Amino acid sequence: MREELREAVCAAYSDVAANPRQPHPFPVGRVFAAELGYPPSLLDHIPEPAVDAFTGVSNVSVFAALTAGDTVLDLGCGAGLDVLIASRRVGAAGSVYGVDFSLAMLGRARLAAQAAAARNTAFLAAGGECLPFAAGSVTVALVNGIFNLNPARAAIFGELARVVRPGGAVFGAELVLRESLDHQALNPEPQPFSRADWFA
Repeated sequence: MREELREAVCAAYSDVAANPRQPHPFPVGRVFAAELGYPPSLLDHIPEPAVDAFTGVSNVSVFAALTAGDTVLDLGCGAGLDVLIASRRVGAAGSVYGVDFSLAMLGRARLAAQAAAARNTAFLAAGGECLPFAAGSVTVALVNGIFNLNPARAAIFGELARVVRPGGAVFGAELVLRESLDHQALNPEPQPFSRADWFA
């Protein structure tokens, strides 16, 4: 069951990477990013491959406390929007690593980083429950809405605790359900979303 869920999630996000402007069962793209609080003036300077296929639940790379020289992990980086914002914030002395399990999303993220000439970035294919980083090697981790998509939450938290150095920080955002979803909500027809739909 866990592997089936993982494959379904990967397929859904890979479809966003391949067809970002088609209907999807969750919000995608620039308008949604702006509704979540990413400044439009900032989005104007991020390459389209990262903005068009953005999925997330908050503007975590905007509100996270990042400083020049930080080593940042973006877990579940998707098309790379948060990576590129963090890249600008940590500067040439810092580094930002995007990790995702969708190769299609990583392909978009790499294209966006190349277009942005973001030389302090790198992208790796991995799951959150087994991160390819040494213990204590990360200053700040960003997590923008992956815990509801992976049932191995305890392992993910354990990995974040392992790779983030003492005194470091994890900045995350997630959706929390206040009531059970019915079958219709679990199997929606793809349709456009508004911010009101998403936060109802």
